[in-house]
Amino acid sequence: MKKQFFFVLACLSLTAATALAQGKLKFKEETREFGKIPQGKPVTHEFVFTNTGSAPVVISNATATCGCTTPEWSKEPIMPGKTGIVKATFNAAVQGQFNKPVTVYTNAETPTVTVYLKGEVVESPTASAVATAPAKTPTAKKKKDCPPGKKC
Repeated sequence: MKKQFFFVLACLSLTAATALAQGKLKFKEETREFGKIPQGKPVTHEFVFTNTGSAPVVISNATATCGCTTPEWSKEPIMPGKTGIVKATFNAAVQGQFNKPVTVYTNAETPTVTVYLKGEVVESPTASAVATAPAKTPTAKKKKDCPPGKKC
């Protein structure tokens, strides 16, 4: 009976110790403010994090709220003390303010973390220059430039 009791106690102790060993993500920054960016020019930022916990962290997924933001992330386990990245690209197709969340899903102590891309998409300087440039109209050839026997 004593052997069974000690066996159960040992199993419970091991389970408790395993439960306490968890990874913990510490992001260098959770928001990237781009300011004003030109329309049509995608922007990318790498959110760097460190595993400050005592167990490896695995990112199982990262999602954005719309198709204009594409996340990528470190696929290998992030060991304690090591760093990883969550990279997010925003396609600046539409003018106006933006605040795009990217939610990161992990096996860490806090299983979800949200990072943000913020800024304002403004009209591209080259697009406005093209729009305001005078249109070139083709010039008709003068009759004197026409070779003999040809209609111009």
